[in-house]
Amino acid sequence: MQYACDFIFSEQLQIPFRFTNSSEEFINFAGAKINYSHNRIGNSYFIRPHQLLFEQGIRQQDTSCIVKNGYIVFFSCTDSDFHFDIFAAVFYLLSRYEEYLPHESDMYGRYAHVNSLAFKEGFLNKPLINDWLILFSHSLMSAFPGIVLPSRSFTFLPTYDIDIAYSFKHKGPLRNLGGFIKSPSMERLMVLAGLKKDPFDCYAFMDRLHAEYRFSPVYFFLVATSGSLYDKNISPYSHAMWQLIKRHAAKYQLGLHPSWKSFGNFPVLQKEKKILETAGGKEIRISRQHYIKLRLPQTYQMLIDAGIEKDYSMGYGSINGFRASVASSFLWYDLNREKITGLRLYPFCFMDANSFYEQRQDTAQSLDELKYYMDACKKVNGLFITIFHNNFLGSDKQFAGWKELYTSFISQVQG
Repeated sequence: MQYACDFIFSEQLQIPFRFTNSSEEFINFAGAKINYSHNRIGNSYFIRPHQLLFEQGIRQQDTSCIVKNGYIVFFSCTDSDFHFDIFAAVFYLLSRYEEYLPHESDMYGRYAHVNSLAFKEGFLNKPLINDWLILFSHSLMSAFPGIVLPSRSFTFLPTYDIDIAYSFKHKGPLRNLGGFIKSPSMERLMVLAGLKKDPFDCYAFMDRLHAEYRFSPVYFFLVATSGSLYDKNISPYSHAMWQLIKRHAAKYQLGLHPSWKSFGNFPVLQKEKKILETAGGKEIRISRQHYIKLRLPQTYQMLIDAGIEKDYSMGYGSINGFRASVASSFLWYDLNREKITGLRLYPFCFMDANSFYEQRQDTAQSLDELKYYMDACKKVNGLFITIFHNNFLGSDKQFAGWKELYTSFISQVQG
């Protein structure tokens, strides 16, 4: 209950609150008050509670959805001044309660989006919690005309995952020879001979874009010390990678992109964090999981132990949308330990790789989807976070049109 109210009142509506279990104190209080109990007290604003926030342990919940005032809701309640238990419903979605329940993982061992209530009920593409809070704020202002709620503003945050810094350059003779034998390419030879720019090298283009539109992006670097099927970046010990990290650290926020190998392996995670800190010359407190490989609560517990304070992994690596049904940052609640943590989660709703590989969209469809999510976040004055990869924004023929797509999109964000 504390967690739900901190998010709803302190963070979102920005109004102070306190609890009381005394009916006498409640009756005598002259200001705005909400009766969250099973019994009405006079004519006060009344919400009949669902049992979720009064339980311990994790069990299957009845999340039957209905449509009220044009929005999907669950944990509906009768004889109340608000049509569902917003406190319990917000807690259920933000805590990712459903991800603790038995489920089948996807091919990468991740929580599959098809398991989620948002996907099954058709609201994965909506920041439903923000919509609910707008309805709730209107209801409260109607009930308590003296309440003044400050307005919020839309925020766009571009972020980038540097999984493979260069396509051909700085990979060493053996990797390049193997790559050439597997897929002979004149382009590879020209790049290695210095006659052509590496197709994944789009860093100057991104710098110009950020400078022109005054954006402050976050770059997440994969610094795996050994290559694998899913960890394909150049060595973090190479001079080129070291310099690339150093250049970006001087201008932008840096985040760790924990390798596939680091998943569930705390010593490897610590080692990669130290490498990035040394290369960038600054302490690293933010991260995003490579391949969005995330398992609750273990992944977040490990990140906290490693000193991470902000994580940007809350989204799916298989489909675009709002995994936690919100376009705002929020603190992670450790459901196993029944504890509010200090780890703040920053949800993303669009990733280029989802559009290209998973949803198999062309650039026109992807741009439409990108604009849709931008508009959805603008409508609720929310936080809009995108993920792009440098290989999409370079000159690789496989991603033809993506650089132009991104340029067009960035020019429209402030509109």
